[in-house]
Amino acid sequence: MKTKINELATLPNRLGILNMTRLRMLVLGLVVLAALAGCARLPTPEVREDVSSATSTEDGAAANVIRIGAAVSETGKYSREGRDTRQGYGTWLEWVNNEYGGIDVAGKRYQVELVMYDDEGDPDTVARLVEHLISEDRVDFLLGPYSSSLTQSASAISEKYDKIMVEGNGASESLFERGFRNLFAVLTPAGNYTQSALKMLAEQGAKSVAIAYEDTAFPTSVAEGAQRWAETYGLEVLGVETYPRDVADVSGIMAKFKEAEPDVFVGGGHFNDAILFIRSAKELDFNPKAMVITVGPSNPKLVQEVGADAEYVIGPTQWEASMGYADEHFGTAAEYAARYEARWGEPPTYQAAESTATALALHLAIEAAGALDTDSVRTALLDMDIVTFYGPINFDDTGKNASKPMGAIQVQDGEILVVAPGHAAVSELRYPAPAWKDR
Repeated sequence: MKTKINELATLPNRLGILNMTRLRMLVLGLVVLAALAGCARLPTPEVREDVSSATSTEDGAAANVIRIGAAVSETGKYSREGRDTRQGYGTWLEWVNNEYGGIDVAGKRYQVELVMYDDEGDPDTVARLVEHLISEDRVDFLLGPYSSSLTQSASAISEKYDKIMVEGNGASESLFERGFRNLFAVLTPAGNYTQSALKMLAEQGAKSVAIAYEDTAFPTSVAEGAQRWAETYGLEVLGVETYPRDVADVSGIMAKFKEAEPDVFVGGGHFNDAILFIRSAKELDFNPKAMVITVGPSNPKLVQEVGADAEYVIGPTQWEASMGYADEHFGTAAEYAARYEARWGEPPTYQAAESTATALALHLAIEAAGALDTDSVRTALLDMDIVTFYGPINFDDTGKNASKPMGAIQVQDGEILVVAPGHAAVSELRYPAPAWKDR
């Protein structure tokens, strides 16, 4: 029995409970695609309902299939970023099966089966789903969810069962301070997100900064890093404020910062928080000379949401299509972007690119190991030192990518342009930003 793509809308609530229907995203050879232009739902490969008992890793290996699992938000707080993550994984999945010919393990080619569930943006749900993937779906390896808080929950389960999880969307340093052996992240850690931007702004004459952040793992790491880099570059920190997850109003914080008159505002959160920061600043006529906001500004959807109000906003970025990275698999960053846009009908965000790079890193580690057991693949990941279309990947002993720099973009005339670091910049920083009334 096959579940049609347009029937997926009925599934998210069922997927969040322990007696869920087992669904597998299977791309073997020719893929059935449903990419409808303008469709609000995520285009996915064919989804098959499987009511048979779970097969073991050995059974998968015997059938020349590597089974990889992931719990990624399709609904809930992180649905936007989750969509990018899912499409990033899907880009690699289609390429590895249909163009590359499957993963080469000691001379034997394996097709890849991706088992993916909606975690609904909930830490408890993601933990249940990862346990289900391991215990019931018998996946060989795991790819991470979106966000540090969900990665924290998911990786605790993968560590419990001694399963490798490679991820690209959990940046908090706290993830790598738990002594875990099986968690590897391709992205730059969150504490470094604001470094390029604050260094550049200090060089332009900025003297002070105020910082607001969501009281969860990733934004906390961003804020702690921002305070550290502010001190390094001689910026006085005039205020630091936190707010709870799923906040709907930041006007109190922004009004307080308006009184402090910082040169730079730093906002640590996710996509929806970026919208709140910008709208609240305009409504209150809060006019910092620069706004540095995580996650949102690097996503073209922010300009669609707030229009010209996004002008001058700066955002940290893990990757942009204009960067000069390349590999033998996806080509240049620009070629990857063209492939992605042709497939999904929209340009890739850095969350999409790092998700593809996440799957590619696991793939290349399996090939380097020439085996599918956890110990061999873990050793290959620790030994990895490569450059991909996404940038360098070289994991330290804790599983962090020790070699990848962070960039910064600015929205200029509706375009997202890299302004730092200097070797990657395609435009000069516009600073200071004019007051809202003068725009």
